[in-house]
Amino acid sequence: MLESVFRSRYADAANLSLPVSLMSAPSDSNQNSTAATIESAQKRVVFDDPHAGTGGLQEAEVTRVRALRGGWRWTLVIATAATILLCINQQFALRFFVGYTQLNTEYFYLLIALMLPFTFLIFPGSETASLDRIPWYDIILFVVTFCAAIYLMANIRQAAALGWEFAGAPQPVIVSGLIMWALLMEALRRTGGWSLLLCVLPFTVYPLFADASWLGPFRGTQSTLEQATAYHVLSGESLLGIPIQAFADTVIGFLVFGTALMMTGAGKFFINIAFALCGTFRGGAAKVCIFASGLLGMMSGSIISNVLTAGTMTIPVMKKSGFRASYAAAIEACASTGAVLAPPVMGATAFVIAQFLNVSYAEVALAAVIPAGLYYLGLFMQVDSYAARHNLAGIPRSELPRVWDTVKEGWYYVFVIALLIVMLLYFKRESHAPFYATALLLVLNQFFSKDTRWTFATISKFLEVNGRTFVELAGILAGCGLLIGAFSMTGVISSLANDLLRLAGDNAILLLVMCAFTSLILGLGLTTTACYIFLAILVAPALEKAGLNKMAVHMFIFYWGMLSSITPPVAIASFAAAGIAGSPAMKTGWESMWVGSIIYFLPFFFVMNPALVLQGNAPYLEALRLIAMAGIGTLFICGGIQGYQAFVGNLRRAGALEWPIRVLLVIGGFIIATPGGGIMPISPVQIAILGAAILVPTVIVALVLLRRNPLPPRTLSPG
Repeated sequence: MLESVFRSRYADAANLSLPVSLMSAPSDSNQNSTAATIESAQKRVVFDDPHAGTGGLQEAEVTRVRALRGGWRWTLVIATAATILLCINQQFALRFFVGYTQLNTEYFYLLIALMLPFTFLIFPGSETASLDRIPWYDIILFVVTFCAAIYLMANIRQAAALGWEFAGAPQPVIVSGLIMWALLMEALRRTGGWSLLLCVLPFTVYPLFADASWLGPFRGTQSTLEQATAYHVLSGESLLGIPIQAFADTVIGFLVFGTALMMTGAGKFFINIAFALCGTFRGGAAKVCIFASGLLGMMSGSIISNVLTAGTMTIPVMKKSGFRASYAAAIEACASTGAVLAPPVMGATAFVIAQFLNVSYAEVALAAVIPAGLYYLGLFMQVDSYAARHNLAGIPRSELPRVWDTVKEGWYYVFVIALLIVMLLYFKRESHAPFYATALLLVLNQFFSKDTRWTFATISKFLEVNGRTFVELAGILAGCGLLIGAFSMTGVISSLANDLLRLAGDNAILLLVMCAFTSLILGLGLTTTACYIFLAILVAPALEKAGLNKMAVHMFIFYWGMLSSITPPVAIASFAAAGIAGSPAMKTGWESMWVGSIIYFLPFFFVMNPALVLQGNAPYLEALRLIAMAGIGTLFICGGIQGYQAFVGNLRRAGALEWPIRVLLVIGGFIIATPGGGIMPISPVQIAILGAAILVPTVIVALVLLRRNPLPPRTLSPG
């Protein structure tokens, strides 16, 4: 089941070559060496679609994707090229339209007209719909969507001048708006699934009965159908609001850069670098997985594509090195989940955060640096403790790529990424940065790489891959924009924030726990972006009123909203990795929670002290102290979880006291890592003393027991 699901969604749609031998976990007898495993996987994996699933595959029942052929494929290619050119024109003020200055709202509607109609061609309306041909009703939906968007675009300038979203619009505009509203809901269903539609649709129509007494704290200003329609499709707060603005201003450029990077061979380069640098360490195959998935994720911002590219290389090697299948898949799932957390190119949600906070994307990316670093540090420590407990050695140097050879093949990627970071952090030009970086990448690739030099066929494939991603994101973001518009229309956000604070008794920690639980539940049915938008509207104002830092609050919501990627019963990253490893899906999901457990704690840490997201007074000095404490705490947490404490030894030798010691190590480590002060009732010094009071005697007892009970040699068979 899982194999067919992921093949239909990703392999067929994006031309990712996922061979049956890898999907079903090849046995070691078919592999003569680690080098053969790496080389075989590299030959079979095509890095064509680094953004597969960017919109967020969140359900076990996965929407199938139709591959466009012939004239329809070329229509998508041309529409994508026009979308990219429109974005370049708008961001660089090139004035392609001579003698005419385009309004932002006109630009947004042009993008919707170019991309949204393809939702009905690429995503079939039902499980039984044909993937080989496009039915007549989908073609009609395509045409109607295009016409409605163009008509609304043609009237948006006059609507802005006369205030139609408030004063009432002409009847033809209202009819077009109603058609667009209905089409957006269907596009949302096809791209995000029934769960997303059922979460968003009731709120989009909520303004029509907002004055009903039974709504309680959600009671607000009621609107007529005409008023709600005009506001949804003509104002800058709904369909044309924050999600579509983020897509039009920054997401397009970064998606183009990520696709170009992967289609010039960056995936192979990053993975070879990881093998060359980390392969010989204890448990080296798993550390390669973490390093490689982190590097790929920094560039792609997509969890699933990370699993399907890096995982096909790292999981077989991990199994060959002695990691059991479910644990190898869990490591890959957790490492790939960091794709949406690690700057400079994070997932689409990060761009929406920047729009919500009205800050530059560079500020959001900078805020994510320390949390992402701590997350990967926690994964690295987990793997090291596991490898030490199970005596898992590294990969022989003779079977690994050489660093110098790898650097010679892809040295120019370093300059491209450096340009991107300088443009983001120094020049603060996040809308321009990805286009400059892409231009430099393509020039260097054409001059210095014979194997990945682009041809006309490559360009058309590049546009097709981007088009598919644009279409999926346009469907989800435009539909979710109506969610924002509905709450903006009714004006209930302020009163709802007060009600939540009153419910929590003005206790910020209790409010955070309530928010975390809500985020996790919503994340099980919504995409990360949709979940974030939902909670940024409903919960974030309450957390901000409780005195918490705005950036930390929005990052907190973001982190908890994406945890469903490794949390059963959804755990989509874990299921994808399980399909490659040949391990049970649910077992892999539970192991992913165990391996990635640090991510459940991190959001609380940076809300308690926003210096971890580089906010507040003297954040850099405070951040250094917090990083040191979090690192020490994480060391003990991982030691307790995996049963091997660094600088102490294998806790199996503690006999009957093994589990009490492990529990105390986790508790003490968590206390040490927790920032004191702020909303915490005790100071940083008191936190450190309390943690030390637990850890010091625990470590002493462990050392004494381990010296008395030497562990006999033990041999583990692979898998």
